[in-house]
Amino acid sequence: MAKKVVMPLANGFEEIEAIALADTMRRGGIEVTIAGVDADILKGANGIRVVSDCTIDSIKSSDFDMIVLPGGYGGTMTLSENRTVQALIKEFDAKGKTLGAICAAPLALEKAGVLKDEYTCYPGVSDSIKSSKFIEKTIVESGNVITSRGPGTAICFGIYIIEKLVDKPTAEAVKSGMLANYC
Repeated sequence: MAKKVVMPLANGFEEIEAIALADTMRRGGIEVTIAGVDADILKGANGIRVVSDCTIDSIKSSDFDMIVLPGGYGGTMTLSENRTVQALIKEFDAKGKTLGAICAAPLALEKAGVLKDEYTCYPGVSDSIKSSKFIEKTIVESGNVITSRGPGTAICFGIYIIEKLVDKPTAEAVKSGMLANYC
């Protein structure tokens, strides 16, 4: 049975992160559901529009193996303030499911109180996160939380998620097929 990931998107999301993550994970056989937080058609930080698969209100944590939050400051602020998103993040954590966040999105994990001992994020965002220790690495895994730096690390983050949810051979095949040998 394929693993399933939900990706909440809010207006102001970082397009490279959302699209690269969804595409990379799907190449690895993961079913990715894009859940619109404030609309069905969402506008990214750079004006690119994306149509969601469903609304965040229709998502049940029991239907998914992981939640992945793309960054983009505007989108992250919405993910941090939206009650449904915050409740889902807490449910995933309480069930020991994997949580992922890239760029500014670790802010939404901190707001939910689920950020673990160490994390990474976009430069400067760490100034706003006081609950955990910032590590300047491409990807940091701490407990059931995986974080990554930003747009340029999105493909590597997606491949890492494939390795965690599916297996290493699948992750290696996707990495090779995408010419992502730098990951």
